[in-house]
Amino acid sequence: MQQNSSVTEFVLLGLTQDPQRQNMVFFIFLLFYVCTLVGNMLIIVTITFSSTLGSPMYFFLFHLSCADTFFSTSIVPRLLVDSLSAKKIISYNECMTQIFVLHLFGSLEIFVLVLMAIDRYVAICKPLRYPTIMRRQVCLISIVFAWIGSFVHGTTQIILLLRLPFCGPNLIDHYCCDLQPLLKLACMDTYVVNLLFVSNSGALCSCSFVVLMISYIVILRSLRNHSADGRKKALSTCSSHIIVVVLFFGPCIFIYTRPPTTLPIDKMVTVFYTAGTPFLNPLVYTLRNAEVKNAMRKLWHVLRMGE
Repeated sequence: MQQNSSVTEFVLLGLTQDPQRQNMVFFIFLLFYVCTLVGNMLIIVTITFSSTLGSPMYFFLFHLSCADTFFSTSIVPRLLVDSLSAKKIISYNECMTQIFVLHLFGSLEIFVLVLMAIDRYVAICKPLRYPTIMRRQVCLISIVFAWIGSFVHGTTQIILLLRLPFCGPNLIDHYCCDLQPLLKLACMDTYVVNLLFVSNSGALCSCSFVVLMISYIVILRSLRNHSADGRKKALSTCSSHIIVVVLFFGPCIFIYTRPPTTLPIDKMVTVFYTAGTPFLNPLVYTLRNAEVKNAMRKLWHVLRMGE
């Protein structure tokens, strides 16, 4: 990377400086990360090999699990290593790469959640037209555009960051590289750059959240015309989606839609969407979904019979 900076490395302060608490951080996040990997990989394998999970909802769930896996991997392994290290040094290039991957898969998760909401809206509000609207080709084109949009978003962030000069302190009061902590270290006026970040990341989070909430309000209003069983099933699906949306978008909006300042609470808020949401997604979409659980049981039975 061509860096406009005399700083070649940064020092991360991590979640805590206390050695005992660092050990607690290691074991807690190791548990979270292992559960995240196992849960999302189980969903990926189940959807791939199950003949009963071929609907668009599970097609998008497959990509959500992929995004969660890479999103969490962009942050947590580095945090685990740093929690056992006395000095948490990350090179300039590694820092920029981490930010790119974080925003690439973070924005991909946002786009996939929007596509899942659209899928649920069509399935519940326009059931007769569902096979026509949510055709396989439409789903494939939608996910391709989601990947392209995510790549453009991540690339835009890096282009803006590479133009910032870093020539003074290199201490990042965070456990990962991200926009606001780096803006604080830049030796230039970052007001305009922060406006661009807010119009990019902030607008992406805020607008997507508004769209999702509107779609679910419309869905919930339309349930009045359904049978009791239909309402119960739709409510179960939508409530799980809303839980994920609130837990993911709330912290994102808090972090990316404000002036270039860092707050002591930022690190804990970031934990919610970098480690918490990827950990909760498999639980929400399996424990509250009978079809996925049945498909997992069948797959497990087939594997045992194969032994």
